[in-house]
Amino acid sequence: MAISSNLPKLCLNLFAIFFFISLQKVGCSHLGHETLVNLSPSSIDSTLLPRYHFRPLRNWINDPNGPFYYKGIYHLFYQYNPYGSVWGNIVWGHSVSTDLINWHAVDPAIYPSKTFDIYGCWSGSATVLPGSKPVILYTGIVDDFKTQVQNIAFPANLSDPLLREWVKPDYNPVISSDPSINATQFRDPTTAWLHPDNKHWNVAIGSARKEGQRGVAILYRSRNFKNWTKAKHPLHSIKGTGMWECPDFFPVAVSGREGRDTSATGRGVKHVLKVSLDRMRFEHYTLGTYYPALDRYLPDQASVDGSEGLRYDYGNFYASKTFFDPAKKRRVLCGWANESDVTHDDASNDIIKGWAGVHLIPRELWLDENGRQLLQWPVEEFDRLRSQHVSLANQAVNPGGFFRVNNIDSVQADVEVTFEMSSLEKAEDFDPSYVGDAQAYCARHAADVKGGVGPFGLYVLADSALEERTAVFFKVFKHKRKHVVLFCHDPTRSTKRVKNIYKPTFAGFVDVDIDSSKTISLRSLIDHSVVESFGAGGKICITSRVYPSLAIGRDAHLFVFNNGAVDVKVSELNAWEIRTPFMNKEI
Repeated sequence: MAISSNLPKLCLNLFAIFFFISLQKVGCSHLGHETLVNLSPSSIDSTLLPRYHFRPLRNWINDPNGPFYYKGIYHLFYQYNPYGSVWGNIVWGHSVSTDLINWHAVDPAIYPSKTFDIYGCWSGSATVLPGSKPVILYTGIVDDFKTQVQNIAFPANLSDPLLREWVKPDYNPVISSDPSINATQFRDPTTAWLHPDNKHWNVAIGSARKEGQRGVAILYRSRNFKNWTKAKHPLHSIKGTGMWECPDFFPVAVSGREGRDTSATGRGVKHVLKVSLDRMRFEHYTLGTYYPALDRYLPDQASVDGSEGLRYDYGNFYASKTFFDPAKKRRVLCGWANESDVTHDDASNDIIKGWAGVHLIPRELWLDENGRQLLQWPVEEFDRLRSQHVSLANQAVNPGGFFRVNNIDSVQADVEVTFEMSSLEKAEDFDPSYVGDAQAYCARHAADVKGGVGPFGLYVLADSALEERTAVFFKVFKHKRKHVVLFCHDPTRSTKRVKNIYKPTFAGFVDVDIDSSKTISLRSLIDHSVVESFGAGGKICITSRVYPSLAIGRDAHLFVFNNGAVDVKVSELNAWEIRTPFMNKEI
């Protein structure tokens, strides 16, 4: 929809934007923020609007909250501003689905209305109690100082499968901070898990010690889900990591792909602790063992704890939340990607667009057979959106070569490709000083930097002349007697736009034995301004937000490229156009 429709309202909106920017320059940011928070878009600029990723019809969205399955319906809540496309006025938006892909919006479930949440209803989780009774734990903001407490809410009518109305009992808050806790860093309760003694529930809440340097998951216990007692020790903590947001704690099966209920313990499972690092704006997770008798979690010795640990996604991905899906016996991961075309001081691009933020495609998550990391893959229901299909096989890409994949509208597509390297002998030496910083190594060895074995991969959202393109690629390096594989997103040439565009390279190292196979696979989901990629069968994932000015609609194309010094063969490539699902029109 063109933003020039309804010109008088547009002029008023642009005036408000200009007024906000002027106020920022003279230091009156609070008044400007209030102006923007309630600036409802008069129209939606849909040029770069993602079509198949989860989002409301308009306005701001951030963290996914409390996903769960109830009576044949998937419920997803989310941090949502119903009045504007910047953060503020946060309520718990609520959508329902039968397949995790087509979504219907219902009324917001939780919104500020009581003394225990009048300044905001922030993130939290849902737990399904015995007898199929869902309950929500969420963080309430009680004053202008952002003092945080934990509240509870229940469905008003359990016979309604859509659970359209929620009730907040007056005995809230159920958990408040004590003097040892910084009350402004005390939020985002996890899904609760039932202790093996079946006598009490546990929940962890993200925080930081008072000095703010040690991240901590504070543990609370309850026998009735109403009265909670703080444990003498946290579930886990690590120094030097800062505030832990959106903690998530759950079991995975030691073998096989089947998910486990959040309360599962004992032999045959490992546990995952994921935290969102407020200081870094990245997420990290560890694999380890939960000791119920002690109510403590201990990461595996080989699982690096802290900011250099494993990530679900090495790109634009934050505030994620998993849930156990009992219908298909799987663990499903939901995550959020913010916009990269705004700055802290200038949100004018989001105001003009009328929307901000998306959730990524829900991913099934399970333990790799090597036991060292999790694997992720788009839920199987997503494949039902595939339509027009093109394929090719056994096509060589010579050094410096590239070719276009024709007969597909690739602005909204799903691409799977397997690459085979003819030789690894020309792989460049790996610089060990970059062992903990794949992102910086990708910036140094970007897609346009000719190498030995790679870079090779895809140019997505590219115009026909390749003036704009986002590169998704692998590069192989020689390290001691083995080889190291770098997986990258390079959006540095993704757009000719210059205002407020953030175009970082994102990267990670892939835990794969490339010496034996000399093959590696890639899957990329392309959705107008979202590029979501899965390397080596889901061993590594990267998400980027990009904002082309030329590669838009039918002017967006897909290429395969090889900027290495050895031939690379496309063993197989399959690409599908993706249909637009039903996305959050109200029931």
